[in-house]
Amino acid sequence: MENLEDFKDDINKCSKCGLCQSVCPVYKITGNDCAVSRGKFVMLDGVLKGDLKLNKNINKYLDLCLKCGKCTKFCPSAIDVCKIFETAKYQYAKNTLSGKFIFFLQSKYIFGNFIKIFKTITIPFRKKHKSKPDAKLKVLYFKGCVNNLCPRTDNYLEKIFAASDIEIIEKDFDCCGLPFLSSGNLERFEEVKQHNLKMLDCEFDYVLTDCASCESTLKQYMDVKFISLGELIVKLNIKFKFSQPVKVTFHKPCHLENDDFLEPLLKNCENVEYIKMENYDDCCGFAGEFALKNNRISSDISKLKTKNILNTGADIVLTSCPGCILGLHQGIIHSNRIGKKINIKNLTDFLETSNIIYVDNT
Repeated sequence: MENLEDFKDDINKCSKCGLCQSVCPVYKITGNDCAVSRGKFVMLDGVLKGDLKLNKNINKYLDLCLKCGKCTKFCPSAIDVCKIFETAKYQYAKNTLSGKFIFFLQSKYIFGNFIKIFKTITIPFRKKHKSKPDAKLKVLYFKGCVNNLCPRTDNYLEKIFAASDIEIIEKDFDCCGLPFLSSGNLERFEEVKQHNLKMLDCEFDYVLTDCASCESTLKQYMDVKFISLGELIVKLNIKFKFSQPVKVTFHKPCHLENDDFLEPLLKNCENVEYIKMENYDDCCGFAGEFALKNNRISSDISKLKTKNILNTGADIVLTSCPGCILGLHQGIIHSNRIGKKINIKNLTDFLETSNIIYVDNT
């Protein structure tokens, strides 16, 4: 297991240029230099030199991070910021009573069995994906924790791909590991990582995901081809028809690397008008435990997103991350808006409501 000392060179590589300030959603709200990576690196450098202790005050600033990865993408030195923070949190949490308690709750005995129970009790409500040994395209479906708790997505996929020559393969995947990384539980992350890698022992063309955060995390340890739900729909040239005209906009999750599929997909949706919102790729402010530990800041970020949503005049906001759905709802609730109702839907949920689904082979 890596420790903070292993990242000494990377921490020193930070030139303190401050470019991270221009992309950090938390800094834009707080103006606090400890919210950005360069401020945290100053503190962690002090820890490595022995001038500071890795205590609850430094951990508080480590928690003041959305794990959106924008600073890493913008960093001239290409420093893997999130990995350093995860390692620092691990070193702090493993030696504290509160950290040990959180790690216990995230263990396979608590968190793991909780998911397994829901997997079992929802089986009768799920449509089983049919085996198609001769299908031209085989995808290994990574369901994700939210979809394991709720059977709707399984049924939606079966409807959307019913007319396509595709086989959807399911395996007993564990959580992608993102919640464990966020809390610094690197041992639990390694555990689910090894389990998920064993699930790749079959023939497939792609790993299919419908959660941007899951895919981003899996890419850290799976050297395979990935395809998102939207990318697969565009690849198969599936078209949709809605009974009534509807205006939609799209919130791009921070962890969604590629949204090139979006406009081609929506052009294949009859009676759907796409309106691109300003700063459509800005963070929604949720980020799991961040919203619990930094509720006011999280709400303020969400409200900025809500303002941009309302300016589009759209009826529906689409996204491809369950966490973002919660963040978008948070923004609308805290904005105290009155008037036109804004629906927030996962892309899968939205497409399933269409009246006609077919494949255009021309």
